[in-house]
Amino acid sequence: MPLIKSNYEPSFPFKNGHFSTIYSAKLRPSPSLIQQRERMQLPDGDFMDIDWSFAKKPSPKVAILLHGLEGNAQRTYMKGQAKVLNQNGWEVASVNFRGCSGETNLSYQSYNAGKTDDLEAVINSILEKDKYAEMVLVGFSLGGNLLLKYLGEREIFPKQIKKAVAISTPLSLKGSLESLNEFSNWVYQTSFLINLRKKYKAKMKDFPEKMTATDYKKITSLLQFDHVYTAPAHGFKDAFDYYEKNSSLQFLPNIKIPVYILNSENDSFLSSECYPIDLASKMKNVQLEIPKYGGHVGFHQNNKLYYSEARAVQFLNE
Repeated sequence: MPLIKSNYEPSFPFKNGHFSTIYSAKLRPSPSLIQQRERMQLPDGDFMDIDWSFAKKPSPKVAILLHGLEGNAQRTYMKGQAKVLNQNGWEVASVNFRGCSGETNLSYQSYNAGKTDDLEAVINSILEKDKYAEMVLVGFSLGGNLLLKYLGEREIFPKQIKKAVAISTPLSLKGSLESLNEFSNWVYQTSFLINLRKKYKAKMKDFPEKMTATDYKKITSLLQFDHVYTAPAHGFKDAFDYYEKNSSLQFLPNIKIPVYILNSENDSFLSSECYPIDLASKMKNVQLEIPKYGGHVGFHQNNKLYYSEARAVQFLNE
């Protein structure tokens, strides 16, 4: 599938990648959306919360939405995409990863960019309702990496899964970490780090034998957080082992269903490896669009409808 020529041309201020990113995350009015929360029990005794929203009429089609690092189902980009999907006849399951729904999760582990066993549990739980003939996956940033890995690492997955969309996706986790560590991204990395340190501190009282004040003091960067917590909590040797084994770029050639990837050129979270033009051009199942603008999950068109939201629905309904 050749590279898709993009016609995304935002108004002047949104041509700046940082403005796009920050406006869309912090300033865009939150779309009105009625959601119903369902708590899903995981096989290991932990839980995840799913926030459902529905089309006007009962539908046999369901979309699973996956948020980014330290996001949740209430983020503007999640609600915006869910609302547009509802308007186009899809029921939507907006997933909150472990520890992301406003309540500390029960187990030592939480979520990460490659934890596909949790995604599989969500998919199976929804299909057990026996309501849906068609399922699609839509992921943002970390959630995009997660769904691409899920689709590429499995020989067999439920036949109901027909398509997937990955938006602003760090196909190379190590490369994206290096990009985030650049000085121009200090606002984002600081915000992520503050949230992650808070969560680590909150879990310390539940797992004092594994999480200590000494280790807490070592968490001075995103890399150190992954060394101190993400890697050991999820069975990896260190942060670099985690990045290597979970980066979705290596799984793209194995994907068997149509996938649409939307990564903007001026996304400061992404490294050069996140734009696999040559690979995509050789793959019949992967469509890759690289607009000049858009920042990170910031494809502003107007406050009611983002370019990414419209393109996702267009692809899923084709």
